[in-house]
Amino acid sequence: MGLTQQSCGSSASKAAARGKRLARADYVIALAGNPNTGKSTVFNALTGLNQHTGNWPGKTVLRATGNYTYQGLVFQLIDLPGTYSLLASSPEEQVARDYLCFGRPAATVVVLDATCLERNLNLALQVLEITSRVVVCVNLIDEAARKGISIDYAALAGELGVPVVPTAARSGWGLDELRQTIAGVAAGRIATRPRLVRYSAAIEKAIGKLEPRIKSLLGDGFPARWLALRLLDQDPSVIAALEKGLARPDPAPAGLKEVVLL
Repeated sequence: MGLTQQSCGSSASKAAARGKRLARADYVIALAGNPNTGKSTVFNALTGLNQHTGNWPGKTVLRATGNYTYQGLVFQLIDLPGTYSLLASSPEEQVARDYLCFGRPAATVVVLDATCLERNLNLALQVLEITSRVVVCVNLIDEAARKGISIDYAALAGELGVPVVPTAARSGWGLDELRQTIAGVAAGRIATRPRLVRYSAAIEKAIGKLEPRIKSLLGDGFPARWLALRLLDQDPSVIAALEKGLARPDPAPAGLKEVVLL
């Protein structure tokens, strides 16, 4: 019995120590992507066994967090649920969207499948509407090569306005470049200028009216353009989040409801 208690105590101590290690990070990085893009393989390859799993607050959706060290700095990687969209039609989509919008990670890695790039780019463009600090990881390039698919990564980076890193996560190919690029974007050494989707003149005019009002209420730390689009869509979950003041730790600022109800 004594040996069993000692073993349990040792395991608890190790778990607590690991929890402390996971809590300390120089940069927090979000990992987003469609299902079946190898996103979890990228997560596991970067973090190894230094991981912790649980549920997102108030959700039954699994939350996976892991750390890795690069150039003496600790990066905490948040593996967001696999999703095809950020329009929040499912709990997984809502978790991913809310974290990217309100969690404000230092950088977001969007994992794409090199064998079906066009389908995956829809999510990448939606993420770029929320944050400019993005690294696009084109994974499964070994599978693409077997299918005779060739991708011009430099041209893709030019079109998106953010760095693009090809990887084959199962073999570890490209992960060193991925770590280097993540560190550069997170620290601001790599500038990003994402190409945003432009809408009709009427929608752009409405966005132009809403953006400054949102910024005056929430500050520059939140994606005013994206929030304006969601308000124009009358997205109920975004409206509820804003009305409850979930975008900031203190209560929703005076005047927010007026913007929400426009």
